[in-house]
Amino acid sequence: MTDTRPHSRPRTVLVIGGGASGNAVTVLLRRAGIAVDLIEARPDWNVLGSGITLQGNALRVLRELGVWEKVRESGYAFDSVGLATPDGQVFHVQQDIRTGGEDLPSTIGMQRPRLQEILCEAVLTSGATVRLGTTADELVQDGTGVTARFSDGTEGRYDLVIAADGLSSRTRAMIGIGDKPEPTGMAIWRVAVPRPAGVERTDLAYGGPCYIAGYCPTGENTIYAYLVEANRDRASIDPASYADEMRRLAAPYGGVWPEIAASITDPAGVNYTWFDRLLVEGSWHRGRVVLIGDAAHACPPTLAQGAAMSLEDASILAELLSTEESWDSADSLDDLLTRFHERRIGRVRMVVDASMQLGQWQLDGVRDADVPGLIGRTMSVLKETP
Repeated sequence: MTDTRPHSRPRTVLVIGGGASGNAVTVLLRRAGIAVDLIEARPDWNVLGSGITLQGNALRVLRELGVWEKVRESGYAFDSVGLATPDGQVFHVQQDIRTGGEDLPSTIGMQRPRLQEILCEAVLTSGATVRLGTTADELVQDGTGVTARFSDGTEGRYDLVIAADGLSSRTRAMIGIGDKPEPTGMAIWRVAVPRPAGVERTDLAYGGPCYIAGYCPTGENTIYAYLVEANRDRASIDPASYADEMRRLAAPYGGVWPEIAASITDPAGVNYTWFDRLLVEGSWHRGRVVLIGDAAHACPPTLAQGAAMSLEDASILAELLSTEESWDSADSLDDLLTRFHERRIGRVRMVVDASMQLGQWQLDGVRDADVPGLIGRTMSVLKETP
């Protein structure tokens, strides 16, 4: 939707962070005729990672962005998830709910760098100004806007700043929001490897030496595999040993895991990350600066909803900014950003709580936990339009 209403000058937005939520909100705001500068701290635009699981509600936003066909062609679609014993025997297959609607698959797995490439291409095509290797070192607000002072010594003036700078957001602290991510007690090993024959969906094994052993197809020839264990001091694990360590953890698992383990040879291709929880309590904005995505909320990937929640943030915020009669005054913008938070907080809190519960059952060794039931109930709610 293009904003054709008369203004004394074009509206200007600074987006801090070029990950999924920052890229998405940039594309949608540009479509509405709003001038956007996007800055990203990494000079390579963060085209890194192994794999990602995108459920239907994430795909719905990617379709809104106009990149669905590229995502579909680049990933692997499936509609069920299997639960397995550590020896590889699948004992339950659950049909996934199509949270994006019946015209989209339940899930697509794809290589995370490819998704980032697609989103970056969409940002560049949108006409946004992009500056890589750049951070906002200071944000000075007054009654009519925000002056941003950048790491390269320049500055810019904006009507609104959208902080999409991730879990460790510098902007969050800069505007006086003290919430910080907290470790959940779990950590995950991830790797991209060739797809074993017969792997056509995600299968999850609970138990064994790890809390969870799983994999997700990411293309005709690739998957990403992951092992979840209790978190360890990162300094105690030599990065040069990552491949050996992941193979060691994978060794007791059956099914296709021996084939997966044999492909884990390059330590640089193995990623080790702690699980964190974050949910900013209270407002997600201060004045003319608003948090979205992982800067405002993050949770363990036990429901595979992290990217979906971030993309939904971008969609809802862009919708409000694109359709409001006015957000030029401080009061009108404050009202808009308050409504954005009200539309998001209940849905996001549900996902954070359910993701944490799934992890806590594993930490506590609860053997009769209703994992399929909790996942099914949560996905049923997520099918509703946010």
